[in-house]
Amino acid sequence: MDVNLRARVRDGDQRAFEQLFDQYARSVYNHAWRLTGDWSAAEDVVSLTFLEAWRLRERLAPDGGSLRPWLLGVATNVARNLRRARRRHEDVMARMPRDDAVPDFADDLVGQLADQERLAEVRTALGRLRKAEQDVLLLCAGAGLDYAEAAEALGIPIGTVRSRLSRARKKLELAVARRQRDGDRGTAVRSMKESTS
Repeated sequence: MDVNLRARVRDGDQRAFEQLFDQYARSVYNHAWRLTGDWSAAEDVVSLTFLEAWRLRERLAPDGGSLRPWLLGVATNVARNLRRARRRHEDVMARMPRDDAVPDFADDLVGQLADQERLAEVRTALGRLRKAEQDVLLLCAGAGLDYAEAAEALGIPIGTVRSRLSRARKKLELAVARRQRDGDRGTAVRSMKESTS
């Protein structure tokens, strides 16, 4: 990374900001997708992240290393705000009178894809984690940040990152073990029914 990039971005140099975008847009997009599980929402998060980064550029510390942790922290906050806005919108829409909807046959086709099912299971397991645990897990395991970078991105102590990550991993391990156990039980029940038929 250009050692002056941080200072140039902070000073409002548009070419430096273009360089920042070119270097980190893919990383921010991948993190946004892991946070949202939706390609379109991830694109929105990327756009809003760089708009917010431009707005907040004067708050950057004059010295430091990579700007990636800072951008991923901004992206995490943007995704959280979009999630809240979506939830409020859904609440309002739920109170609106409903028309009779025509079912979409595409939903049935998507439901048959094994990859989509696995992705849904992962999203469900992640959704059962506390938001703070999700954020740390996605930054460390998903985006590949180390403890210090994740702590910087979230504005929390390194020890908090470690404890949240440890709890998140344990909860996911339990969820996988439970799913395997329940899956084995379902297979055994089907086999017994088939053998008695």
